[in-house]
Amino acid sequence: MFGMVLHTIGTPLVFEELPDPFPGPGELRVRVEACGVCRTDLHVVDGELPDPKLPIIPGHEIVGRIDALGPGVDNLKIGERVGIPWLGATCGVCPYCASQRENLCDRPVFTGYTRNGGYATHAIANARYAFPLREDSKAAALAPLLCAGLIGWRSLRFAGNAKTLGLYGFGAAAHIIVQAALKQGRRVFAFTRQGDTASQAFALRLGAAWAGSSAEPPPELLDAAIIYAPVGELVPAALAAVRKGGVVVCAGIHMSDIPSFPYRLLWEERQIISVANLTRRDGLEFLAFATEAGIETQITTYPLDQANSALADLRAGRLEGAAVLLPPPY
Repeated sequence: MFGMVLHTIGTPLVFEELPDPFPGPGELRVRVEACGVCRTDLHVVDGELPDPKLPIIPGHEIVGRIDALGPGVDNLKIGERVGIPWLGATCGVCPYCASQRENLCDRPVFTGYTRNGGYATHAIANARYAFPLREDSKAAALAPLLCAGLIGWRSLRFAGNAKTLGLYGFGAAAHIIVQAALKQGRRVFAFTRQGDTASQAFALRLGAAWAGSSAEPPPELLDAAIIYAPVGELVPAALAAVRKGGVVVCAGIHMSDIPSFPYRLLWEERQIISVANLTRRDGLEFLAFATEAGIETQITTYPLDQANSALADLRAGRLEGAAVLLPPPY
């Protein structure tokens, strides 16, 4: 197999030929068709997430076809298309797993962080965390659904029944979730970096009621706001934008420090809540909803060996929608 390998934090990934992996009990192997490039991958390669397994192959928005099954896997078959997300396995016995909160498992495995991921031609996955995918879409179009979509969906659930919804940071997740929110009858307000008129225009094309800078107040108060950008300064800005009783959802796995802010921004029963990982229920619900709602992803594709370029474009904000890697043959 071939893969893009991170050997040292802060250094470029290296394209290498590696021994073929083989699935163990309860596992499967996929021939990767496509792998999305997620901001969490940047947090891994830039050292913003602690203690990654090194060397590591990043990538956790994997679409592939099963080409090997380990012992005990009888609910999936060779040739089936599956999606492999960030949460790669859970212990099943800790208090969180026992209370149907497996996303908070005490001994989790994370794809592309603590086990090799999808910036490769092949990947190993726990069969319990491999989601069957539809056949009527291109693999590259499905890949962003596996994290940008899934975490976006969980964050949308945490926004409750908000009718006016703000999205801070209009990248891979927001361009999917604006479509989901509109299908649910919500009105969406998009916030971007100062001067990012391209992303604002993109949001408006997708149906946002308003788009502007994160430094601006929205034209009306919001019921809820979801922060996708990893910028702590957006928390007090979002609190100021939501009405009494509103909620601010922090959807990223990493965020810069949140600055101090006056208590009056939190008062009147406003809430701040974070979203962590996903559950299998999230995956099954969202993938079914995405099919029914006809959600479409905007993608830019790169050959697998150009993963460093994809990460650089994501870091610099040069992408509209999501980046996706395509292993050979392209």
